[in-house]
Amino acid sequence: VSNMSAKQEKCYDPRDSTLRFVDRDDELDILCEGFKSRRALMSCGHAVTPMSLTNWCRRLLDEGKSRFTCGQSGCDVEWPYSEVRKMALLTPEEMEYFEKALASNAIKDYFDAKSCPGCSTSVVRKETFNLRVRCVVCTKNGRRAYEFCWQCLKEWKGPAPRSDRCENDGCCNEPLKTLKNCPDIIFQSVTGVSGCPSIRACPTCGSLVEHDRTKCKNVVCTQCRKEFCFVCLKLSVECLKTSRHFIPCSSGVAPRQTSIPVWKKE
Repeated sequence: VSNMSAKQEKCYDPRDSTLRFVDRDDELDILCEGFKSRRALMSCGHAVTPMSLTNWCRRLLDEGKSRFTCGQSGCDVEWPYSEVRKMALLTPEEMEYFEKALASNAIKDYFDAKSCPGCSTSVVRKETFNLRVRCVVCTKNGRRAYEFCWQCLKEWKGPAPRSDRCENDGCCNEPLKTLKNCPDIIFQSVTGVSGCPSIRACPTCGSLVEHDRTKCKNVVCTQCRKEFCFVCLKLSVECLKTSRHFIPCSSGVAPRQTSIPVWKKE
């Protein structure tokens, strides 16, 4: 958790000729805080203030993201850190926090690593089918095997190996729960499709993706940047060989997913 204290509101210099100022709402002011700075355009065309951009990007980092993407519905543009740093008017303290979080998240993302609940050391899971993971640091220091659950991040309880949960109270796979219980989507532009869940796990990396109901049936995953069909779950290039953007897929609607794909990075 960041220990950065709240500071005086950051505002753009109205004389800064490198910024594109607009008379529009702050499109990243999700909590309607009404920041007083003038609005300026990001490279994607959405209007922000330094405070709203800082808050949004910090939220992405706190969620474990290693990329900065626009928070507007339907906009999947990725902003380079250099743009975020300039447009958010990041302070030296904020830059230090952002850069450390970016590096940490990138390592955890690439190596499928999590922090051990016993010592906070990054641990890499070698067996993706097994939720029980051993921390070598805690095992060495405690002189006994220290194992924890990859899902609930508590000390392991119960038999192993298991891929669904451990025996700790409340241990459950929240993404799978979401996939199971989310309502069906009603497309506004895609015709002839029914019974399609409103949230899917990306078939490439497993990140949960929600369709905003507008435009075509293809979406781009903000995590791995792969484009896939929300209906049949094939990569778009495969789906479009036998179908089109706004009509049913030749293979029909893929059923609700009961497992999360594991990203096999090249």
